Amino acid sequence: MIQQIIGLLLVLFSTSMLPPMVLDLFYAEGALKSFFTSYVILLGTGLLFWLPVRKVKNELRIRDGFIVVVMFWLVLGLSGSLPFLLFESFHISVTDAIFESVSALTTTGATVITQLETLPHALLFYRQQLQWMGGMGIIVLAVAILPMLGIGGMQLYRAETPGPVKDNKLTPRITETAKALWYIYLWLTISCAFAYWAAGMDWFDAIGHSFSTVAIGGFSTHDASLGYFDSQLIESVAIVFMFLGGVNFALHFLAFQRKDLCPYFSDAEFKTYSLVLALAVVISVLFLFYSETVDNFSDAFRQGLFQAVSIGTTTGYATTDFFLWPVFLPVFLMFISFIGGCSGSTGGGMKVIRILLLFKQGMRELVKLVHPNAQVVVKIGKQPMSDRVIDAVWGFFAAYVALFVVMMLLLMMAGNDQVTSFSAVAATMNNLGPGLGEVSQNYSTINDFSKWVLCFAMLLGRLEVFTLLVLFTPVFWRR
Repeated sequence: MIQQIIGLLLVLFSTSMLPPMVLDLFYAEGALKSFFTSYVILLGTGLLFWLPVRKVKNELRIRDGFIVVVMFWLVLGLSGSLPFLLFESFHISVTDAIFESVSALTTTGATVITQLETLPHALLFYRQQLQWMGGMGIIVLAVAILPMLGIGGMQLYRAETPGPVKDNKLTPRITETAKALWYIYLWLTISCAFAYWAAGMDWFDAIGHSFSTVAIGGFSTHDASLGYFDSQLIESVAIVFMFLGGVNFALHFLAFQRKDLCPYFSDAEFKTYSLVLALAVVISVLFLFYSETVDNFSDAFRQGLFQAVSIGTTTGYATTDFFLWPVFLPVFLMFISFIGGCSGSTGGGMKVIRILLLFKQGMRELVKLVHPNAQVVVKIGKQPMSDRVIDAVWGFFAAYVALFVVMMLLLMMAGNDQVTSFSAVAATMNNLGPGLGEVSQNYSTINDFSKWVLCFAMLLGRLEVFTLLVLFTPVFWRR
């Protein structure tokens, strides 16, 4: 069954080569051969996996779901690198091609490619498209299709969907849930593209940036990111859709279904998410102004607002070299990215709901120090949280910190300085993208060993640690 699903998903992924092929036919920049070859290889490999086992009909177990999700992200990360490697005019190493592909699919936005303006339109579009596909998770798209083939999807959905409570469904059937998520995702993408176009982008840039904005990815078609356009209107569009991309898509679904905004304002996680970003904006703007980093309050507001939202939502767009700001602010914003977006969003980080639960659990422990016999219930909104959920959040936090320390030490062992090592692991594990130090602009100058470690960090962040980590435990493989 796992082989059958991997084969089907590879066949599905091969179709992602078709839009860049059509685009290169229009621009005639010589990238058609690399995409056509990639298409044939992926389609052929997928069929080789699928055909021998196409008639197998078994139910997926929960453990199978984890294997499929992790295997698919690994296979997809490798497969996505093919067009970069096969484009003859683009000299890139295997490590760099895989790093770029994994970064795009995990919506991290960390890049090893410079001089983007010299690349063919097809290759630029492909990078943006990979982020869009990774944004909601191609697995969620697949579970809307696989049930038609007699393959249940709930196990895949549990393994792929982020957040501490993974069994919630928006609609009674998992297929309808996946479709609902993608309809909302598609609607936001189309709205974002039209808004960018109306703000002054051409259609190519508008569509490309809408892909990475709604996916909270951060890739751009220009080296200067959104700073290339130098437009307050474009930056305003980006802020709105970055904020929306970091919101739980279940809230978008409920708001659309009920045709009112009440689901947002009654949700504790959304209110915390909004408060954290608001505080980050206020601190950034005031610090930029009073430290005289910029000339006037207008510039402080514009730059502080954009970078706080961009980094706070883990998008990673830039309109200025924020890493050159006084050292407090870049580090402060980097720590804000650890909180990230809401559960069930395209954002990275540890997720707002977990941070909120950790805070409330800490407050409960303080109350119990004063009143040892008190029965204090941790609630999110009016909903009491079970000890199982709180234990899972603490377990996630402990695993996150331990893995972060190990990977940071590995990068330092590989010869990177402390600032580069810390920020690179933070930026990749939180699916943020830009870091500080040597990785402030791109990741092209660090060594290959560091890039492989960071690829693992990106996958950990995208799969929220446990989905990947569980495969390394003996109990998972025990019958």
